[in-house]
Amino acid sequence: MKKILTTLAIAAVGFSASTAMAEVRLGLDSAPYPPFYEADTNGDFIGWETEIGDALCAAMNEECVWVGVAWDGIIPALLAKKIDAIVGSMSITAERMKTIDFSDKYYNTPAAIIAPKSSDIDGSPESVKGKIIGVQVSTTHQNYVEATYESMADSVKTYQDFNEHNQDLFAGRIDAVVGDSLAFKDFLESDEGANFEIKASLSNEEIFGLGVGAGIRKGEDELREKFNAAIQQIRADGTYDAISKKYFDFDIYGE
Repeated sequence: MKKILTTLAIAAVGFSASTAMAEVRLGLDSAPYPPFYEADTNGDFIGWETEIGDALCAAMNEECVWVGVAWDGIIPALLAKKIDAIVGSMSITAERMKTIDFSDKYYNTPAAIIAPKSSDIDGSPESVKGKIIGVQVSTTHQNYVEATYESMADSVKTYQDFNEHNQDLFAGRIDAVVGDSLAFKDFLESDEGANFEIKASLSNEEIFGLGVGAGIRKGEDELREKFNAAIQQIRADGTYDAISKKYFDFDIYGE
């Protein structure tokens, strides 16, 4: 587990100092996931989600640090108390809620399948027959691929890092990738991604859940309610929109 160096200086907003924890460790994937988060040259996390997380900590009057954890180990890290909350684009699903609790959502964007512009893949199971589909491991996108495409596809290839499957798609080692539509933005706008496009948006509420929230250990209701109040506060006072407008030209909060 890699501990990111930045410690946030938090202003007292919305909660009394007496309720503050000594330090709240916010966990996210140690691999880059722009525009949500990535490490800069100093090893500090930057991006929309880290700015939102910083704003939530300010609203909670908590001193926070960011901690990078391999994605497939992030829930175990939370349960082992190596981190205090997951603020790293984790979807709120019924399956995950068997193990952990969640705050209210703080954003919601659709999943998508991308492939070469010349490909006849259209998002239907039939269109991936004989194809190799890439997806990041331990994600709702992997669950969707296994439930929807695995029986028709030639094979499903899983990756630890979101960006690794984009590179394999560019190299022609796989035929399509399933992931968050917004997370594909940087790749599709790059020189490497110029010949690829989103073929279809994908929806399945049972698999994808109702948006992204902060993952909290069960029984830590006080922290969960602090996150909920902070989300409401930054939405109401304009902080959420001010941060989001630096990254997006639409409402990432979703319906």
